[in-house]
Amino acid sequence: MADEPTFANDLNTTFGLVRRIEMNPEGRAILEYEAGMHMCHSGGVVQGGFVTGWIDAAMAHALIAKHGEGIVPMSLELKVSFFASARPGRVFAEAWIEGGGKSTVFMEGRLSDSAGKVLAKATSTLRLMDRTRVEGAARAAATGA
Repeated sequence: MADEPTFANDLNTTFGLVRRIEMNPEGRAILEYEAGMHMCHSGGVVQGGFVTGWIDAAMAHALIAKHGEGIVPMSLELKVSFFASARPGRVFAEAWIEGGGKSTVFMEGRLSDSAGKVLAKATSTLRLMDRTRVEGAARAAATGA
């Protein structure tokens, strides 16, 4: 669509998305990111918001792989445990569905470095929302309508 919002493309660029390795219709996704120095705070450690965002994005991709492009996964709750510092370079966010119903889903995910070392793990509860309604509300908010 010509008037389609570019939010997702802008976010993927900001997050350093390299590629979608897997989008499994059973509800699993693996995404590859390039962590850059511009994402780091002191000591060359990637800021935790990027780590959280990468895992959260993998969770969303896993849900879209299973339920289709007509839904928008909305985080209701997200908990991240950090095990090791993420550093500049390639990282891999993996997520899968643990359970849930028609509108609320329980997810798990993790972030690993290129050597396979687990850097963080997360659990989340997400609500599946209708894409048309969510995008309509976003357009209305952006235009002040």
